This record gives sequence, C-alpha cells and structure tokens, in this order.
Amino acid sequence: MERSDVVARDKRYVWHPYTAMDEYIARTDPLVVVDAEGPYLRDADGTRYLDANGSWWVSTLGHRHPRLVRALVEQAGRFPHASLAGVTHEPAALLAEELAALAPGAGRADVPEAARLSRVFYSDNGSTAVEVAIKMAAQYWAQNGRPQRTRFITLSGAFHGETIGATSVGGVEVFRDVFGPLLFDVVHVPSPAEPSGWERAFAQVESALREHPDEIAAVIVEPLIQGAAGMQMYAPAFLRAVREATRAVDTFLIADEVFTGLGRTGARFACDLADVVPDLLCLAKALSGGILPFGATLATERIFTGFGGGPERALYYGHSYCGNPLGSAVAREVLAVYRDEDVLGQVARKAPRVRAAFERMAETIPGVTRPRALGMVGAVDLGGGGYLARAGWRVYEAARRRGLYLRPLGDTVYVAPALNIPDAALEELLGGVEESLREVARGSS
Repeated sequence: MERSDVVARDKRYVWHPYTAMDEYIARTDPLVVVDAEGPYLRDADGTRYLDANGSWWVSTLGHRHPRLVRALVEQAGRFPHASLAGVTHEPAALLAEELAALAPGAGRADVPEAARLSRVFYSDNGSTAVEVAIKMAAQYWAQNGRPQRTRFITLSGAFHGETIGATSVGGVEVFRDVFGPLLFDVVHVPSPAEPSGWERAFAQVESALREHPDEIAAVIVEPLIQGAAGMQMYAPAFLRAVREATRAVDTFLIADEVFTGLGRTGARFACDLADVVPDLLCLAKALSGGILPFGATLATERIFTGFGGGPERALYYGHSYCGNPLGSAVAREVLAVYRDEDVLGQVARKAPRVRAAFERMAETIPGVTRPRALGMVGAVDLGGGGYLARAGWRVYEAARRRGLYLRPLGDTVYVAPALNIPDAALEELLGGVEESLREVARGSS
C-alpha cells in the first residue's frame, strides 16, 4: 500500500490518543512506520528516525531486540494464551518469582517478611497495574478493621493512567478535569518538584496523614520523576520522608514505577535510589520491552494475607489477559537481557552525557531553562505554558527534519531513549536535540 493510502485511511478511521483530531486531520503529516530496529524507526518514505522517547517509554531495549522476538515466537509456538482463573503456567510462575527476587527490599535482613514485595498480580498495562493497587489498598482496609480508609493522597502533576481510579489519583488537570463528576475524592498536595522545594509538599502530606489517619488508604507517588507533568524531578529525601510518615500512621505507600521502573533512573527501581520499600509497586512499559502490553502489581505479604479467610474476602478483580504467557515469557527474557547485557551498567556510563548535554543546552541557548536529568531521562523547558503549550512542538518539527522523533510535553522537551542505545546514536540524538533547540531559538529572536 502506498504511504498516501495509509495516511488517508488513518485520517478517515483512526482516533488517535492525546490528539486534537481536527488539527491532525487538517495539517499533520504523520510518520508511517514500516520498520523498527534498535533505537530507530523507519517511515514508509524511507526516512530513518531516532526514537527519542522509546515509543512512549516502552522500548527500553530498543525495537525488535532479537532475544525478545525469539522469546515471543517460541512461546507462541507452545501456547499463546491461557487464563489464570484456576489455571497456571510456567512463564507466569517463574516471572513472579523473579520479580519478587528483584523487588526493592528483597534479600535485606532488615525488611520483615510481612513487608516484602513477595506477591505479583498481573494485568494488561500501567493503568490497570495502578487500578488494582488502588483496589487492593481500599479492600484491605475495608475488611481488616479500617473501613473508613477510602481516600488517597496524591501529588499535583501526578499521572497514574487512564482508568477511572487511576484518573482519580492523577493531578494533570487537562487529563482529569472533564471527568471530575466521575472521580472519587483524593487529597492533592503540591508537587515535590516545585521550586519551593519538597519540604513544602511533604509538610502537607504529613499534615493530611496526621489530621486524618483513619481516612487515608494510601499515598501514591511516581518515584523521583513525574513523567507526564513534564519530566518533573524531585529529591529521594521526599520519598524517604513520605515512607516514614505512612509508617507512623500504619498506612500504605504505592509506588507507580510504570515509567521509572527497570533502569530508567539508573537503578533497577527509582525506589532503590531512596532506599524505600513500598507496600505496592506498579510495573508495565519496560517490563515487556515494547513487544506487547503487559503489567504487574507487586504487593507485600501483609497485604496478600489480608485477603484470606473466606471467599467473600477474595480480590474479585482481573483481566482476560492477566499473566498472558506471551507477555510473561517476554518479560522473563527482558530481565535476562538486563542481566546479560549489563543494562544498568550501560545507563551508569551514558547518564552523565545526557546530563551534561542538557545543562549545556540551558547554558548556551536563549529561552531554554531548567535543565534536569536522572538516569537516561533529560529535559529542559521553553516556557511555563503546560501540557497544551506549543513551543515544544516547534522543536518537534525541527527535530523531525533532522531525523529525530522527539515528542514534547507541551513546553518541555525531553529524551527518554532506549537504555542500551549505542554511543554513536546517543551522540546523534543529543546533538540533534541541541541543534533543533537552537533553530527554534533563532526563529523566536
């Protein structure tokens, strides 16, 4: 099929995510991807693009990693699906064991058995991984002596997914305000990434916990990086302080590591950088290496045992594809590749180059501000217009002309490439971002 035919059918029938469709149909010339390998996408017109965001943060090992493709094909040749309703299979059982062994706190003598993240509940994606964590926390308290604990503390700028529960605990206004009448009540506190510092945000978390200890089911956070808010970063000290505050009133901490988990920040989990063990931990995106949708929620032994004692106390929640054998097999291979290819070591070597590049951009390009970086994430701002601002999209167009697929977050320009991106490709990416920012700055002066 000709490229123009694909675009015509797309604009006639497809409703795209996070897209003003009138503008898209009238003016957008989309990439038409026909091939992808490593850090690159290839358009139907033959142009090759460096994928600066891992295709929405999922391809942390690059596209079409041969070991992941092989694991997918081999499992599909055995059986592609079986439910986990009274059934089990080797890929799901082994993956759960491996995740429990990798989780924050695993193997530490100072972490009590009840506080270990030793149970794994599977789902389809990041939103559902968060949704089940919310339900686990609420149901645990409902049937274990604290039924009035129905509220959650969440951060301004938080993004936890698209289901109604996940939207309720979100804090990006443009994503949640229209659904306000459908959402449950939460306690919003300032973002710890705000210029006033994390101490102000923590003071409000602590105050809410102290004043309403019998109402709060959990505090939910994106550890260290609030992705959709514009790659807003905050100090590990905030996460440690929140963990201690939740312990003081004996309530839960939910760590949404859908974006940050599995090496993005330079550690296996962002929680590890704060030396924090949450009660619930949500994973997706990198977990299946961009091969197919897959998610998991890790829970402590304490939470798991709170659902025993009779069928009426069970967690009546699930998805048809929970623990899908294809996803489980691929996820196991993802973890194996991390070990065999020293992916965390690669991040440690590359992260200083990402940080230095973004600091240089802010120092030398007019209008570029607030450089920040953690692990393989680097970002700068072009203004304060928020998610709907357009400055970043001018950089997107300039980058596309240079063979980069660079999707901004409003006025925030960022990179979050594959963790194993080759050195030469990383230099090409960082140099292309800098050139694109300079081009836009010249046009604005």
